Amino acid sequence: MRIGIISIQHESNTFVQTPTTLADFRQDVLARGEEVRQVFQDSTHELGGFFVGLAEAGLEAVPVFAARAVPGGLVTKETLEQLVSTMLEQLDAVEPLDGLLVAPHGAAVCESVRDMDGYWLELLRHRIGKSLPMVCTLDAHANVSQRMIDSCDSTIVYRTNPHLDQHDRGLEAAKLITRMVHGSIRPTQAACFTPVVINLERQHTETEPCRSLYVEADHMLKHEGVLNNSVVLGFPYADVNEMGTSFIVTTDNNPALALELAQQLGDTFLARREQFIAKLVGIEESLDQATQLTGPVCLLDMGDNIGGGSSADGTQILHSLQRRGGPTCFACLFDPEAAQQALAAGVSGRVVALAMGGKLDNRLGPPLVADVRVVSIHDGKFTEGEVRHGGKTNYDMGPTVVVETDFGLSLMLNSRRTPPFSLKQLTSCDIDPSRYQLLVAKGVQAPLAAYSPVCPNAIRVNTPGPTCADMEQLAYKYRRRPLFPFEQEITCG
Repeated sequence: MRIGIISIQHESNTFVQTPTTLADFRQDVLARGEEVRQVFQDSTHELGGFFVGLAEAGLEAVPVFAARAVPGGLVTKETLEQLVSTMLEQLDAVEPLDGLLVAPHGAAVCESVRDMDGYWLELLRHRIGKSLPMVCTLDAHANVSQRMIDSCDSTIVYRTNPHLDQHDRGLEAAKLITRMVHGSIRPTQAACFTPVVINLERQHTETEPCRSLYVEADHMLKHEGVLNNSVVLGFPYADVNEMGTSFIVTTDNNPALALELAQQLGDTFLARREQFIAKLVGIEESLDQATQLTGPVCLLDMGDNIGGGSSADGTQILHSLQRRGGPTCFACLFDPEAAQQALAAGVSGRVVALAMGGKLDNRLGPPLVADVRVVSIHDGKFTEGEVRHGGKTNYDMGPTVVVETDFGLSLMLNSRRTPPFSLKQLTSCDIDPSRYQLLVAKGVQAPLAAYSPVCPNAIRVNTPGPTCADMEQLAYKYRRRPLFPFEQEITCG
């Protein structure tokens, strides 16, 4: 039995001005054939789970194609065409297969095809035919379409945010397709697409209001005939018709039961929708609170959420700290230009004036102009050995320089946009987090897995930007109407 493995993953923020190109995939992952195994086999990513699960079942894993880019703007038409062309060429080279394990993200948007993941999954289904088993995993921030559901036999979604169960979901998918190819089950799935979008500020799965959704979903797994189910939180920064929260249930050859149970999960959520309205804390209020708490306090810069596609050079919180003259704080900024200028100054002890950040998106604030001293210089490469959001092990921030200001702010200037999913981002550059009252992490929920071990307190900060928590500030064009909480009166069905 030979099971193919294919993945194209991108979380597309349609409010980001810079498009995502093939170069962005090359910078992260663009792997063919056995290269896929080399990248993912030993990772905590779901593809790592695919490889382990198939090996345990005695099935041959056949890596076909994998592409991944850091979240960003719309994928260009040419990029999608190249990705799909390469995927199909690689598939031709390895056939025949007995099944496919596929791993889209679920929130990819192309400038020519807004339901990008549904598009390439449908292409695959047409290519392999109706009878070949195909099991799909999705990120919990997917905006699920009916086309995605129709293309796959079963869809398995991460159950944690921060995403710490990716490998487990990959194992689950491998076990399911093993049962399919041996003929012991015949999966049938259905989805309930609710007219509600959950703000990312409310999407922490270990606490309420999300926790109860997963408790009910876990209880439903005991129902006879249920193979799996999923709570799909949704991604509010992809302006598409499918944007919103959905629920998926897979049964063993019982489509009516799958639909009934998916609707049951949806109805429970709709009755509680008011609990998912965001609680927003502004910059000044967050700083006032943080100075009264035991540090380090993690300030989650929601408007510059790198994992949601933002540019990573937001300065709004930093300007407030400069005006206040403290407290002590550490933050990272993506600014290759400032990094090069600091690199040229070297660790000489002399003071240099730098304009840092604020160069890519005027919504994120102007450059922070300050006199700094270069503390250390690094190649920016580090390895994360623990299970962390995103399932990534090896990171490369590019040439990286740590600088200090005279008002208590230390900055890491990165040459590559790097999400704050690992505390090794700091410690690999000899940063001791305990030295600071504040640590700024450009995210919402994802950084918690990395920062919680050193930060007894965290505050989600409503900063402006393409990932701002105040979704009313975003100009949606394609979303459903009515859609809660934008419209209070909603219709279901």
